[in-house]
Amino acid sequence: MVYKAKEELCELLNQKHRTQKDCRPLISRLLYWIDQLRNSPFEPLRTLGATLSSWRDEIARMWRFTRNNGITEGFHTKMELIQRRAYGFRNFSNYRLRVIVMCG
Repeated sequence: MVYKAKEELCELLNQKHRTQKDCRPLISRLLYWIDQLRNSPFEPLRTLGATLSSWRDEIARMWRFTRNNGITEGFHTKMELIQRRAYGFRNFSNYRLRVIVMCG
């Protein structure tokens, strides 16, 4: 049961970009596996079931709408690089100008 649950959950959690109609069977499968995990005789599986249960709404939204903050993180990394290369700025306007040049 443990291996089957792992494989099924991996398959479920790797689903992306689904329509609302396509999400309904996925949600029922997820709820089935959450119930199975919460009723498991093994404590770690019960804990996993409780964790997945608390995140079930977010998991369902992930299937429907896949968004991330990769662009923001990229800009933040560039800004940190600018700051590291400069060894500090004399004033904020110089830092701001470099960020505008590098990040557009």
